[in-house]
Amino acid sequence: MAGRKWVSSGSPFEEPVGYSRATRVGDRVIVSGTAPVWPDGSCPEDAGAQARRCVEIVEAALSQLGASLTDVVRTRVFITSAADAEAIGSVHGEFFRSTRPATSMVVVAGLLDPRWKVEVEAEAVITG
Repeated sequence: MAGRKWVSSGSPFEEPVGYSRATRVGDRVIVSGTAPVWPDGSCPEDAGAQARRCVEIVEAALSQLGASLTDVVRTRVFITSAADAEAIGSVHGEFFRSTRPATSMVVVAGLLDPRWKVEVEAEAVITG
């Protein structure tokens, strides 16, 4: 598809499922649901640390496609327990307090890996 670029995170699910970590079309960059996984497959136990890891992965994907966290206009945060909302929201605020994207935080029954307490999606528009 002309004008479409994408990046891979190396996830073993990307090819069989048919998705990318992030895709850029024109000035828009969409980052897939991002889990709190380290390259070795490990995952922090703390919900805040998991949120931080998710945003770090989102930031890296945006960077590979010419965007940054300041270009983010929308995030979706999926959490498995409302009890973790404050810790996860606090980390989200650290990264996005100045840009204040539209955001949804949704409590879900579960995520793909039972260790995950949070998953983050992001959409960015490159304006500069």
